Amino acid sequence: MPPRTVTVLAYDGAQIIDITGPAEVFSIAEAMTGGLYRIRIVSSSGADVLTSSGVRVGVHGRIDDLGEPVDTFVVPGSFHWAQAMRRQPLLGAVRAGALRSRRVAAVCAGAFLLGATGLLDGRRATTHWMLLDELAQRFPGTSVVRHPIFVQDGTVFTSAGATAGIDLALALVEADHGAELARAVARFLVVFMQRPGGQAQFSVRLEAGPTARSSLRALLDAIAEDPAGDHRLAVLSARAGFSERHLTRMFARELGTTPARYVEQVRVEAARALLEASDVPLDAVARRCGLGSAESLRRSFTRDVGVTPHAYRQRFRTTGVRAG
Repeated sequence: MPPRTVTVLAYDGAQIIDITGPAEVFSIAEAMTGGLYRIRIVSSSGADVLTSSGVRVGVHGRIDDLGEPVDTFVVPGSFHWAQAMRRQPLLGAVRAGALRSRRVAAVCAGAFLLGATGLLDGRRATTHWMLLDELAQRFPGTSVVRHPIFVQDGTVFTSAGATAGIDLALALVEADHGAELARAVARFLVVFMQRPGGQAQFSVRLEAGPTARSSLRALLDAIAEDPAGDHRLAVLSARAGFSERHLTRMFARELGTTPARYVEQVRVEAARALLEASDVPLDAVARRCGLGSAESLRRSFTRDVGVTPHAYRQRFRTTGVRAG
């Protein structure tokens, strides 16, 4: 079987991880198999590029300089995606790469470059969670999907934030050559095969952000440090030194939720980490995380994550993409 050529479009200002993350996945798959992929980096002019981090990336030339057929064409994103959309030579390279390729994959804000060339018209797509509304506004003909790490619509793939390019590349490897190879690459990179929680993969504590009151900040830290602890409202109230009513108002004002709901979210996050890293039975996971029973774990987990604990654990055995 001849190697599949994976071509990554590099350009000035692109995020280097959007370029190197997918390239590394395919490169490791190539090294493990002795020739299933060939990786090529191109730019619109054929000149080396300076990424957003200041790291210079060498290229093999322009997309038109490649003699072999292109199997997968990867378009990285940029923090300055709006300016990138106005660069006609760059958009021309996106069009040329898409026309020559079996499939196109955009990483993060690379979706805006696909949209600017019409490649997302009438398609489902996603991008970084901070840019979903902007993508929907700029490209009303595109159905923006808000939850997944990556979205496939025919031969066009789009992914969420920068590291989601690795998730997407693993999925493409699995589609090409099966889950065993994708799993081996994921193990080598020490990453998950799939993050089934979608773009809601943010720590509950981090998502809450800094609070205006140091006493509440300390309370949140204490909950995160011991999810299985006694965090009933009366206990939290005594610990914080506020009345239950006042503490509830503070949670609503600063976090947009109730104390009980916040505690449940922290416990679900702790359960998620255990499910990812171990084969601990579900009833034991529930006890360790303060959710009581396997049934309570199932209810809370399904409400927060969108899948059952068992399904969550199973999804780490495959990227979930269909072989093509």
